[in-house]
Amino acid sequence: MSRREEMNTNEINALLGRGSSFEGKLSFEGTVRIEGAFSGEIHTNDTLVIGQGADVKAQIFAGNVIVSGGTVTGNIHAKHMIELEKEAKVRGDLETPALRIEKGVIFQGSCRMENLGQPRPAEVAAPPSAASTDRPARR
Repeated sequence: MSRREEMNTNEINALLGRGSSFEGKLSFEGTVRIEGAFSGEIHTNDTLVIGQGADVKAQIFAGNVIVSGGTVTGNIHAKHMIELEKEAKVRGDLETPALRIEKGVIFQGSCRMENLGQPRPAEVAAPPSAASTDRPARR
């Protein structure tokens, strides 16, 4: 068990343990750890931990995602950080402002890193063009 997992063990609000399976939409607050099989969608502003032996087939929208083992198939959107620890297998696209990948991880997909809390460049107002200024045109 990694140091990060040890820190989260005392704070876990719910656990889908080994041998368990669930299909559907999961929404929660706090920290949830999955070690069994899950299929569907996951939504939280907090932390999702995918543990050793987990098989997750889901679209994930979370504050933080830690994949410390097991397999994730699906896209992961994290507002703060995604951590892929050794022995993790991820097949899907990642979107996050911060990413940490340890040696030994299998990752197949693409990654887009930007500050998800900030407006995208297309959403930011463009500066006025020279044609729209109040200055008279030069002759």
